[in-house]
Amino acid sequence: MEKIKIGILGYGNLGKGVEKAVCKQPDMELTGIYSRRTLVHPLYKSVDVLSEGEDLDLLILCGGSATDLPVQTPQFARLYNVIDSFDHHQQIPQHYAAVDQAAREGGRLALISCGWDPGLFSMMRAMLTALLPDADVFTFWGRGISQGHSDAIRRIKGVKDARQYTVPLEHAIEAVKSGLAEAEDMKPEKMHRRECFVVAEEGADKNRITYEIENMPDYFTGYETTVHYISQEKMDAEHRGFPHGGTVIGTGKEAAGSFQLDLSSNPKFTAGVLVAYARAVCKMGQKGETGCRTMLEIPVSLLCEEMFMHM
Repeated sequence: MEKIKIGILGYGNLGKGVEKAVCKQPDMELTGIYSRRTLVHPLYKSVDVLSEGEDLDLLILCGGSATDLPVQTPQFARLYNVIDSFDHHQQIPQHYAAVDQAAREGGRLALISCGWDPGLFSMMRAMLTALLPDADVFTFWGRGISQGHSDAIRRIKGVKDARQYTVPLEHAIEAVKSGLAEAEDMKPEKMHRRECFVVAEEGADKNRITYEIENMPDYFTGYETTVHYISQEKMDAEHRGFPHGGTVIGTGKEAAGSFQLDLSSNPKFTAGVLVAYARAVCKMGQKGETGCRTMLEIPVSLLCEEMFMHM
């Protein structure tokens, strides 16, 4: 059986996780890792060669949602079947539209916002809304490290390294569980706080960095945000892992239910989701499907190497 040829664009924590996940798949072959950075890797290639037409069945984009994916996903969806983990919830409709146009123009299939949230939790929210009569559905994230928010901080001038923890507020959780919470009042910024650990470059203006973090639209604006400045040594010693997770809670008049994920490694788990759905995208692309999709539109049966459901 001919293997699915996979390429990886971006080689940070997520890209490295995707590399390991692809290499465990008997029906997949990693043919290239593409980056603008210089690194020593037997599969490394310059991102520039992608525009010339690489022999790939699918390209997994592992850049950040703040600045990379809004440009890269539409750009490469014209050339390849692609999949990304765009996690900027408010901007998903615009991202979908841009990628859908590009993929249709190129006759390709694209999957966006693939991961655990958006992604698996999006599916859980849809299920709870459908299954529970008159349900209000609430999502709590954390406590855990957000890759997207951490990446957004690292893009700020003067920031050497950063980790951002999303922390659910206990009083909000209790209000939801007790049935006292009203959906229209429970906005994400009222349900969570954000805790940031930053390594600043020598001589950097920390007051400016703090101001830019606290006032970053769609990421930190409106949230209770705390910024801690620490050394690189302390960052490496105390914030090396990437745990995350969360809970989706549905409360209806007749019944309530919840789904929970507790992840030891956010990038490794997200990588596993990307690779499983890469298989599905390739199967759908082989049937001639084009345009953009989300995980809500992908049959679960296509995630497996063999086309069957695990019951």
